[in-house]
Amino acid sequence: MNYRHDFHAGNFADVVKHAVLTRLVEYLKIKDKAFRVIDTHAGAGVYNLSSDAAQRTGEWLGGIGRLRSAQLPAPAATLLAPYLEAVEATNKGGNFTHYPGSPMIVRHLVRKQDRLTAIELHPQDAHRLANLFAGDHQARIIELDGWLALGAHLPPKEKRGLVMVDPPFEQPGEFGRLVQGLVKAHRRWPGGIYALWYPVKDLQAVAGFAKDLRQSGIPKILDIRFAIRPPSDEPRLDGTGMVVVNPPFTLESELRVILPALHRVLAETPGGEWTLDWLAGEAAGA
Repeated sequence: MNYRHDFHAGNFADVVKHAVLTRLVEYLKIKDKAFRVIDTHAGAGVYNLSSDAAQRTGEWLGGIGRLRSAQLPAPAATLLAPYLEAVEATNKGGNFTHYPGSPMIVRHLVRKQDRLTAIELHPQDAHRLANLFAGDHQARIIELDGWLALGAHLPPKEKRGLVMVDPPFEQPGEFGRLVQGLVKAHRRWPGGIYALWYPVKDLQAVAGFAKDLRQSGIPKILDIRFAIRPPSDEPRLDGTGMVVVNPPFTLESELRVILPALHRVLAETPGGEWTLDWLAGEAAGA
C-alpha cells in the first residue's frame, strides 16, 4: 500500500485519527504540568487540497469535506470542536484549501509549556516540515527513521506525554514493526500514552496484529476501528484503526459519543461499523 500522504490528506482515516489524537492532547492539558508529543512519522505538516495529488483522488471530499458541512449532535460537536478549530486555523481568508497533518494539529493545541518533537525520514517532507516550523522554539524537527525514535527519544524529559506512530505502510512488515516498536518503547517508558495508526485493508494482517498485541504483555490497550463500508474483495482502504496504550480514563466514553456521530457522516454504505475493543486491561493479559 503506497500511502504517500499528499494523495490521502483529509480523508476519513485522517478525520478519525486526528479526532482521537485531539482528545488525547486535550486530556494531557487538564494538568498544568508540561508534556511532550513525539510524532514518529510526522509527514510534511500541511497538505494542499488543491494540488494535483489531492485532486486526483478527491479523498478529502469524503472525509473532512463532509465533516465541515455536517450538523453534529451537540455532545459530539463539543468534543470535536478543538480538532475542527485546528483544521480551520490552517486556512485563512475564508477559503478551505489546506489540511493539517498531525504535527500542525498538535502545535495548534498545545500550551506554551508543552513541546512537540516531529520526526520524518523522507527528505522532501522533512524539509517542508522544517520550513513550516522554522523559528518555533516549541517544536523540534528531526530528519530520522521514526522507528529509531522509539528508542532514542524515550522517555522525554517532561516524563508526560504522547507518542504518535503513524507509519506510511509503504513496505511489507509494518504491522510487525508496529508491535516490535511498541514493545521497545513501552519498555523504556511504560507510563507514556501511545497512539498507533493502522489501515484496515488486509483483515488477516489486522487480526494477526491484534493477536500479537494481546500477547505482548503490555497492559491497557484499546483498539479503535472505524469502517466506512463492508470488507471488499479488492485491495482498498475500507476502514481505519488506532491502538491507544494507556488511554485516558475519559477516552472510551468520549469515543462512544464521537464515533457514531462520525460514522453517520462518513460511512459510504450500510454495513460498515465502528468498534472499541480492549486487547488488554489493567493487568497484562487481562
